[in-house]
Amino acid sequence: MEVISSLVTQNIPNYLAGLPIPKSIGGWFKLGVRDWLSLVPLTAVIGGITYMSYLAFCPCGRVCKIHLNEKIEKSNPKVVHSVDVEDLGETSAFCRCWKSKTFPKCDGSHNEHNETTGDNVGPLVVKKKK
Repeated sequence: MEVISSLVTQNIPNYLAGLPIPKSIGGWFKLGVRDWLSLVPLTAVIGGITYMSYLAFCPCGRVCKIHLNEKIEKSNPKVVHSVDVEDLGETSAFCRCWKSKTFPKCDGSHNEHNETTGDNVGPLVVKKKK
């Protein structure tokens, strides 16, 4: 614990006090190569903290590793099915869980998925008006 204490109370403040931070904007242009090199570690730490914060808090910064569609038309960039209204019976159920063996029609595969995962997915039911 003593090492951390001396690092926080002595070493880091001494390092920061010794950095060549100019008092004006024009002072940045007067810094030499050695001055710029002494600022590299601080810049790297600030950049690393910023990047890690971005990854942690920005949903756009993460790539989703879970795919809902595990097997249906994986070669297509986007799976689209169209069904003629005339071909539908009185009631039709369409899969929304991507687990159906008769995709795009629902075969009840979501029931097993719901029991396994605790999810509440169900089919899209389309009924003809009377």
